[in-house]
Amino acid sequence: MSETLIGYARCSTDAQDLTAQRDRLHELGVAEECIYLDQGLTGTNRKRPGLDQALAAVRAGDTLVVPKLDRLARSVPDARAIGDDLVFNILATFAEFEVDLLRMRTREGMAVARAKGKLRGKQPKLSARQQRELARMAGTG
Repeated sequence: MSETLIGYARCSTDAQDLTAQRDRLHELGVAEECIYLDQGLTGTNRKRPGLDQALAAVRAGDTLVVPKLDRLARSVPDARAIGDDLVFNILATFAEFEVDLLRMRTREGMAVARAKGKLRGKQPKLSARQQRELARMAGTG
């Protein structure tokens, strides 16, 4: 898995400019398409769409980069909640990855069994004798 740098910048008012923070993220190696922004949102406002997008973009092995810690969180509880979100996102990524691996292994196993003639599909619920009796009762046998 390759590591991606995910950047986040925020300013509290619409009048403030994000250029300095964006430049700092570039200096730290964050690609432009991996920078998420919130403008006009204070740190005390937990509803920050740019931050939500940045957290959703982070995968196992990635690094979340902020120009200054106060741009990410304004309090210890807020920082803890963000950390919990990151851990949850990473665990969810591993869970999705494991489900994909399980599906792939199941398909591969079924293909091998089918090639060996050991996978004949779903077996009928009724035995051959029960099927004949049902056909006789319906008048078709």
